[in-house]
Amino acid sequence: MVLKAKGMTTNGAKMTYLSKTLILCAGLALAACTNPNRFDDGGGAGLGGAGGLAGSAQDPTSAAYFQQAIGDRVLFAVDQSTLSSEAQATLEGQAQWLMTNRDFTAVIEGHADEQGTREYNLALGARRANAVQEYLISRGVSGNRLRVVSYGKERPIEICSDESCYQKNRRAVTVLAAGLGS
Repeated sequence: MVLKAKGMTTNGAKMTYLSKTLILCAGLALAACTNPNRFDDGGGAGLGGAGGLAGSAQDPTSAAYFQQAIGDRVLFAVDQSTLSSEAQATLEGQAQWLMTNRDFTAVIEGHADEQGTREYNLALGARRANAVQEYLISRGVSGNRLRVVSYGKERPIEICSDESCYQKNRRAVTVLAAGLGS
């Protein structure tokens, strides 16, 4: 049986459709092979810039780098909001990074372990977050780029009734947001 579609048999119509599909796929494949630096703004923050992929832990302008190489958290002693020398060293790195990367703002989260009342731990978390904020401001970071919030004991990263867990939960975490800095 021979069917005519614009003067072609069924097999001819299938071949035309298949040919067009193959040409389209080949064109898309070639388009994907264009310049890999097409998104690079020349400032080193694009693909292949700054020693790694943008947004990766190898890119010193990325939040991933901040979190992994600089450190996004500091720990506190029991019932304390005083910054240890280790915490100050981490915050020094955070301040330098924030001064270099002015397009970022930060929320500083204060946390506590599960010991004590909810109200006490919310207040303690707030004191911890405020201590970090004050330190960063003292190192030149603009206060309008920083915000604090306390979660008290509501967001533990370790759950157990053991000192090893308590230590990890007594913390302040600097969480970055891009494109909002001033």
